[in-house]
Amino acid sequence: MSQANSSAKSSNKARLPEGGRIDREQPIDFTFNGKPLSGFAGDTLASALLANEVDVVGRSFKYHRPRGIFSAGEEEPTALVEIGEGARRQPTCRAPMVPLRQGLVANSQHCWPSVDFDIGRAFDFSHVFWPAGFYNKTFKWPNWKTWEGLVRRSAGMGRPLTEPDPDHYEHVNAHCDLFICGGGPTGLMAALVAGQAGLRVIVADQAEALGGVLNYEHIQIDGRTGHDWARQAARELKELPNVIALPRTLVAGNYDHNVTTLLQRGDPDHAVNGSWRECYWTVRPRHVLLAAGAIEQGLIFGNNDRPGIMLAGAARHYLNRYAVVPGKNAIIATNNDSAYQTVLDLHRKNIRISCVVDAREVIDAQLRQRVEDLGVEIIAGTRVSDTRGGRKIREARLVSGDGQSAGSRACDLLAVSGGWAPRIHLLCHARGGLKFDTRAQCFLPDRLPSGFSVIGAAAGHNDLTTIFSDAHAAAVQLCWELGAKAAPTPIPVVTHSPVESGRVHEMPLLQGKQRQWIDLAHDVTSADAELAVREGFVSVEHFKRYTTTGMSVDQGKTGNLNAFIALGSLTDRDTGSVGTTTFRPPYMPVTLGAISGRSHGEFYFPHRYLPAHTLHEKLKGRYDDYGWQRPECYPREGESEDDAVHREARAVRAGVGVFDNSPIGKIEVRGPNAAEFLNRIYMNNALTLKPGSARYGLMLNDNGIIIDDGVFVRFDDFFLVHTTSAAVERIAAMMEEWLQCEWTDLKVLVDDTTTQWANFTIAGPRARDVLNELGTDIDISADSLPHMSAAQGSVWNLDARIVRVSFSGELSFEINIPADNATAFLQAILEAGEAFCITPYGIETLMLLRTEKGYLHVGSDTDGTSTPDDVGWGHVARRKATDYVGKRSLLRSGARDADRKQFVGLAVINPKQPVQAGGHVLLGSYREPPATTEGWVTSAYYSPNLERYIALAVVSGGSDRLGEIVTVCDADQRFNAKIVSPVFYDPENLKLKD
Repeated sequence: MSQANSSAKSSNKARLPEGGRIDREQPIDFTFNGKPLSGFAGDTLASALLANEVDVVGRSFKYHRPRGIFSAGEEEPTALVEIGEGARRQPTCRAPMVPLRQGLVANSQHCWPSVDFDIGRAFDFSHVFWPAGFYNKTFKWPNWKTWEGLVRRSAGMGRPLTEPDPDHYEHVNAHCDLFICGGGPTGLMAALVAGQAGLRVIVADQAEALGGVLNYEHIQIDGRTGHDWARQAARELKELPNVIALPRTLVAGNYDHNVTTLLQRGDPDHAVNGSWRECYWTVRPRHVLLAAGAIEQGLIFGNNDRPGIMLAGAARHYLNRYAVVPGKNAIIATNNDSAYQTVLDLHRKNIRISCVVDAREVIDAQLRQRVEDLGVEIIAGTRVSDTRGGRKIREARLVSGDGQSAGSRACDLLAVSGGWAPRIHLLCHARGGLKFDTRAQCFLPDRLPSGFSVIGAAAGHNDLTTIFSDAHAAAVQLCWELGAKAAPTPIPVVTHSPVESGRVHEMPLLQGKQRQWIDLAHDVTSADAELAVREGFVSVEHFKRYTTTGMSVDQGKTGNLNAFIALGSLTDRDTGSVGTTTFRPPYMPVTLGAISGRSHGEFYFPHRYLPAHTLHEKLKGRYDDYGWQRPECYPREGESEDDAVHREARAVRAGVGVFDNSPIGKIEVRGPNAAEFLNRIYMNNALTLKPGSARYGLMLNDNGIIIDDGVFVRFDDFFLVHTTSAAVERIAAMMEEWLQCEWTDLKVLVDDTTTQWANFTIAGPRARDVLNELGTDIDISADSLPHMSAAQGSVWNLDARIVRVSFSGELSFEINIPADNATAFLQAILEAGEAFCITPYGIETLMLLRTEKGYLHVGSDTDGTSTPDDVGWGHVARRKATDYVGKRSLLRSGARDADRKQFVGLAVINPKQPVQAGGHVLLGSYREPPATTEGWVTSAYYSPNLERYIALAVVSGGSDRLGEIVTVCDADQRFNAKIVSPVFYDPENLKLKD
């Protein structure tokens, strides 16, 4: 025996010398709170701590009371620890769910200075001052800010991470015929039947290995142990190419159309070998089969939160699977039969059992005889009323059914069982219904959604023979429904199975002054429940939020059911009428890193580059993120950004400029009903648009609100819809939705070709000269290609589409060419325009030019309330006789109120007075507070062409206030401006007719 092996065995004082499913030849060293400890391969952190006789693992949330290990699974409410160091530190991990690995560093959390002596325990000794809802009543004076820092430092269950996450995560999308949640006996049986029938099956379970209770209960199946049967079943599933078995995988949530999300844990040594830490699955199954089992519930009695109090099922889990003795002198407290299996298993390992405390007067005769034959005393009709102890329980006090004292018993382990609650959370995510079963004292599935089934313990069954039979029958039925023929898979024969729970005795709250914990994770006591009822919070949802029951990290997995029963008892209602709170995904916390996957850092919102990006860089463009990386302007040596914008704006007005507008939306709409379709989408008339013509249009939503604008063009065989660059994906998706969901009779194809075409705008008085120099077979004369017309042909020997539109107010040609030729084409434009002093201009320059012209910019000059009337297009909206999206909403009286904020221009009285977007508009000259805001500045620039500051704004009743003087308030400045038409430059549109 190696020295390390010998050391591990000697330090594990609570470990049996043999048994369990751990590898005793592979010792593992780890530290807890800085103390070196050891365990074995196959251990969890919880089992290793118990083996090393670590009693106090953490401190409670509110009162900082010592807490130990309560369960053996994901329902653990108290043993919450921090594992890892530095950037890989993980707070609030459940000790039973942490696989033990070499060098693991684990620490208690939520305690100071240490878990053994926590100064926060002062809250426990002064608990009368901190009842449920105290924070809403206490921190009101003098104000919340006085207390905020203290409260935020005191709240929470662990320290947040501050360093970048060094791990990486993956995403997987999968489809299957049948998704099975749970890899216990029912899940395995169903997966075998469906997999052998040829269905595409995915089965997932949180445990390190499939098998569920078969991995720790004493079960005999087909002449072998249940564990061996589970291992063989897992091997058979692995050999089936149509089955994916996922151990170490959380089923996090179920959404519309049965879309199910999973979180798969990777290799525990991922930090060493560079593999992924977690993988986030999105599964789209045809059918979901819930086989998740059930969670044992605790009992409510005085001081029921001490270390050493553990679920009875967890006690035998640690005993049988890890060969760990949770205590040397045990008391079993129960209200059902299943805890008697713990008695049998503990006795088998020669662990002293002081007594069994059973709340029921009548106990199954055979079971009672079986236990008493072992020499174990059963005290019927009795409950635990209170406990004593410090770092661990040392005594349990008993009380009879009539409230009389029944003495006390010494113990260092109190194994409790309050019945079993099915894991029906996924069913609730899918909007399934529940009903309360008085025999089992729990909520069971009732109404099942389409494409969803529940089997096994999750459906309320606990007899293993019945479970296998039902799982087989359910799988065969699903095979038939999903189009497969089930293979003749034999049903396993169970020759030995654990004691079933049977009828569960209802447990009303005990009377007395002792503190009884309902929710161990959030420190909710029966006194909190009583206070909530006294203050009128009797709705189960209100009760939850007032007391915070079920709102902590375990989401009430061991507390909710007892809370609902307690609420019913306090309000004289049966538990069924109390109901449940709403279970929402995720079932357990999901790492944010797993949700983001690789979409972080530079990939969080990947940069999109113009097709001619490299040439823009050579031109020294100053970039900003506009959804695409786009040049704001092209500063020359020694120029500021404002200087560059002003130079470019003057060049466009006086000569010619080129602008890369490739991100503009270019959606092709084709089909025999394309015109009718766009006529319903646009507020403008699309039916009268002739081939070779363009029209400016507004799109509205159902409420009549402007959501986008742009020019749509009709060619001989299709329409080209231009949208704003920020809205192209959204508008294309909206069009598809209308076609697929509402107007299914229309024969229309929508194709977003934005990235297939580059778009360059040549604008200015010399624009036509530059285009002629480039060379084109399209007649671009004013007579042949007037403003708001379009043509297809060749430019610079490239297939091209030319549209005569302008967002600058100058003679302008928008040229679409294949995106692959963008860089060469832009270089050709610059060379062709060199003789005309062509100037590249950026998006800030374009915004200045369009503001001079008074053109609307949706998103800047509009908001979520803007209608066509607000921007001067109400007459067009009303003139259109046919129906279109949003038309009905424009008939509402509120949409035509005279005092709505309308689009206008502002001429600052002092032309040198700077004005900025965001300034508020007050009616009247030099208004002082108090005054009501009547609008605000939406766009503002200094115009080098007009040699003054100009602005666009929205003002209440603005179209009827032209000529009025208003006060503009910008921070601490106040100045006067006149409401004018938004068109400052070329109001007769003479430039556009060139």
